[in-house]
Amino acid sequence: MPKVTQQYMDARREQILDAARRCFLRDGFHSASMQDLFAEAGLSAGAVYRHFTSKDEMILAIAEENMRDVLDITLAVATNQQDQSIGAVMAELLDVVRAKSADGDLAGLAVLVWGEAMRNGSLARKLDQLMARMRADLVMLVRDHQGNGGMPTSVTAEAIASTMISVLPGYILQLALDPAVVAEVPDAVRALWPEPAGER
Repeated sequence: MPKVTQQYMDARREQILDAARRCFLRDGFHSASMQDLFAEAGLSAGAVYRHFTSKDEMILAIAEENMRDVLDITLAVATNQQDQSIGAVMAELLDVVRAKSADGDLAGLAVLVWGEAMRNGSLARKLDQLMARMRADLVMLVRDHQGNGGMPTSVTAEAIASTMISVLPGYILQLALDPAVVAEVPDAVRALWPEPAGER
């Protein structure tokens, strides 16, 4: 019997998760059965169970991928926009989230995951860990801006980062419900957090 490569295993795992995303977006986490997932993936039960022992494992894997995507986007934008205002950084983040959601419905899956986290303790803990990482990255970004005079120091970096994080879920929720409603939000964020007048 030929040896199965890690590349093959990774591709098969992604095939299963793609099928699970489609099922969950169509039917919701609780209505989608394992049989639905097998059929959607076009795989046998054994092939799926080789990668995931339960539907909850798939939900957690999808949640982690979604949050990591948002974390990666946040870090990439923050790194590439160091000389920009916080508003410009935040607007760029929202633009990228919108584009990624259009490609794979990141927003719809995020809303499903948040709802599931209300009843699933392990998922809630994982989300807390990932949110803490995002908050820490944003705190560092805000401190950099405070250090170069681009942000006020009368409010802590932690408070500003928490405010920025509070904007993101609201944007994602509205994006999931009606993308047209939030079309101008990035421009509004730029206007709310402009560059200091002396730096324009």
